[in-house]
Amino acid sequence: MPLPLDNQLCFTLYATSMAINRTYKPMLDEMGITYPQYLVLNALGEADGISVGGIAHRLALESSTITPLVKRIEQAGLVTRQRSQTDERQVQVDLTPRGRALLVRCNCLNETLIERSGMKLAELDTLNRQIQALRDALNESLEVDPG
Repeated sequence: MPLPLDNQLCFTLYATSMAINRTYKPMLDEMGITYPQYLVLNALGEADGISVGGIAHRLALESSTITPLVKRIEQAGLVTRQRSQTDERQVQVDLTPRGRALLVRCNCLNETLIERSGMKLAELDTLNRQIQALRDALNESLEVDPG
């Protein structure tokens, strides 16, 4: 007999992710972007001017998933795309001033999450580090033994 869902970490993480997405959705809707587009903007906030492949790597997604997201936020005037001067197979993505301004507005998402969680920032930071350690250990084990 399998464990009840509430006793399975995978379900708890999944349900928590869904709750966070529902918390963010009204604010993202107001800003005119989706959650995946928000993640792309954040990746560019960390390293503006990276390639579509670099964004995909950072978000643990396929480039084919990132390309349509980037095209849509380019149409919204948040980023620009251009072929790399050194390797024309790569498409470089840069935030526009409008994209940078929107990224600053996105800080309200983290503030809202902290407020609604009822947890202190230090508690959320500790929880985040623990989940990252779990993610990293699982990814490392997959690299060693892909299955």
